[in-house]
Amino acid sequence: MTDPSRRAPLSADVLPASGAWRPGDEPGHRRFLTTPTGRPFALEGGGVLSSVTVAYETWGELSADASNAILLCHALTGDSHAAGSSGHGHPTEGWWNGLVGPGRAFDTDRYFVVCANVLGGCQGSTGPSSIDPATGRPYGSAFPVVTIRDMVRSQALVADHLGIAKWLAVAGGSMGGMQVLEWGVMFPERVRSLIPIATTLAASAWQIGLSSVQRSTIVLDPKWRGGDYYDAADGDGPHLGLALARQTAHITYQSDPSFERKFGRNEEDPMDEGFTPWQRFSVENYLDYQGAKLVRRFDANSYLVINRAMDLHDVGRGRGGLERAVRRITAPVLTASISSDVLYPPHQQKLLHDMVAENGVRARHVLVESQAGHDGFLIEDAQIAAAVVPFLDEIERRR
Repeated sequence: MTDPSRRAPLSADVLPASGAWRPGDEPGHRRFLTTPTGRPFALEGGGVLSSVTVAYETWGELSADASNAILLCHALTGDSHAAGSSGHGHPTEGWWNGLVGPGRAFDTDRYFVVCANVLGGCQGSTGPSSIDPATGRPYGSAFPVVTIRDMVRSQALVADHLGIAKWLAVAGGSMGGMQVLEWGVMFPERVRSLIPIATTLAASAWQIGLSSVQRSTIVLDPKWRGGDYYDAADGDGPHLGLALARQTAHITYQSDPSFERKFGRNEEDPMDEGFTPWQRFSVENYLDYQGAKLVRRFDANSYLVINRAMDLHDVGRGRGGLERAVRRITAPVLTASISSDVLYPPHQQKLLHDMVAENGVRARHVLVESQAGHDGFLIEDAQIAAAVVPFLDEIERRR
């Protein structure tokens, strides 16, 4: 074991410059939609991509009338792999494994479930690690600003490609919930119901402040190299910055009771014979593990792009404010909050519910009792399923 007096966080890890999926890597269950180069994809912020690729996965069978399709939208560091095992091209198991599959809330014997990696991501969809056709090199620092609305428009391309005119439901938590809301506002005629979980109508100052610190840890890493680091050797990329961003975020995803229950003041290194600068508590090792784990499957530039998109999220922007924007939502809405969520606190989802209901749209709100914090939307499968199943049953009955 390394002498604790000499050990600094993550210093011993040799991590990749980027954990992005690249063409030539094992595709796993991904499918790919690429737009023709003659049809540029204009972005909300003014940027233009000459062509975009969207990586997506599907489960179940699409009905003859395409009426059973459900779109799942992933959070910040998620990807198209909403369900399934790890391996064979997928660095982690499905992020909603407990809710997607035969007999589960999103029953793949009954529904055709789709999940796409967001624009700006790093697991198959066009993002900073993708090759810029104009240069033959990764976009890196040249990749433009992307918004939640841009992500939704790229998902609409997948829907068109699959022949889905209207989703039975669009569901997701956290940043995924932001996409759900934009589907309801941008394409009200294309959604029969919305399930936004642990999310918000507009990013708050608290959320933006936390995100800003995370981005700063990445860009202050000297090995970030202004965003052009893709030819760096293992161990020579911005892994420290990305890992620290993840550690900061991960704390906000949890709660004080959950950390206390898991770690308390447990020591990784003995401290009964004096103190040294790098003796470790168990919680510190856990955070280092989480940081290194993300670095192996994610990309620092994608983190910057997607994280910024979350800060820019505001359904009222350019639409006359939140109240006018929410009036565009006509599909029934199921909102869910996590009781211990400090990052997207329950009052934000309750506000969403109330604004929708005030417009005469059917709305239901559920409070998931959990000590897991924001991560409860990924963990509390039984409580979420108990709300989702009857909601979807009702939507189907009201055809």
